[in-house]
Amino acid sequence: MVPVSFGYKKVRTVDEAVAAMAASGGTILAGGHSLVPALKLRLSQPTELIDINGIDSLKSITEVDDRIIIGARATHAQVAGDALIQKYFPMMVAGASLIGDRQVRNYGTIGGSLAHADPAADWPAMILASDSTVEVHGPNGTRKIHSTAFFKGLFHTDLQENEIITAVHVPIPPTGTRSSYQKFIQPASRFAIVGCAVEKLPDGTVRVAFTGVSDFAFRDAGAEEALKGKTIDEQTINVAVNASLRGVRIASDHYASVEYRTHLAQVYLRKALVAVM
Repeated sequence: MVPVSFGYKKVRTVDEAVAAMAASGGTILAGGHSLVPALKLRLSQPTELIDINGIDSLKSITEVDDRIIIGARATHAQVAGDALIQKYFPMMVAGASLIGDRQVRNYGTIGGSLAHADPAADWPAMILASDSTVEVHGPNGTRKIHSTAFFKGLFHTDLQENEIITAVHVPIPPTGTRSSYQKFIQPASRFAIVGCAVEKLPDGTVRVAFTGVSDFAFRDAGAEEALKGKTIDEQTINVAVNASLRGVRIASDHYASVEYRTHLAQVYLRKALVAVM
């Protein structure tokens, strides 16, 4: 299909981007790998595309105090290849490397993925399991949204009108932390039919997050409570698997029925837990 007509504006600062959104009701363009298909299908009909690729400050990955700050324009490939990410977050290295194909990884951005909030995207589960915070900027200044409060529903986040994601703040985990992201891949799109991210801390805290399972990514409280303070072994894994997905509305589509997707989620939870034993 052919998209509707729209204007185009390239901006150089975050404030300029926010002002442009407020003035035109426009949509942010970064990598474009979520936006362009929506434009072609007229699922998105913006009055203007606001290109933020000139904002270099949004592309950095830096260590500040007790966290790693990933700029919203950092691409999937950049994250996977970054020395700081490789040092602290093997889950993110593996997960980013599984996104799309090489072109998608070279142009798609972490901020764009989170803002789009596709229920089958990889980044939401990983930022939930890593206890990350999303930094956004809008007409009222900067605010930080914890990952557990960021995802609200199908393609719906806590971003307010004319706000833009500027960074993701990821706490540096203590020595001895283990993490894993396991994914059952849809072979054409390479989205997650089911994805499970797990981070296990030395103090016994275990965070479990799913993507592809419901309308939006979520932390699994039942599995986490079953694992809290426990040694991860075959017995505790069985208990956690049985405790998972309680009260969750499981998605059904032409890729997987409710029953099959539930089975897959529990299989991939088991795989992720085995990987962090």
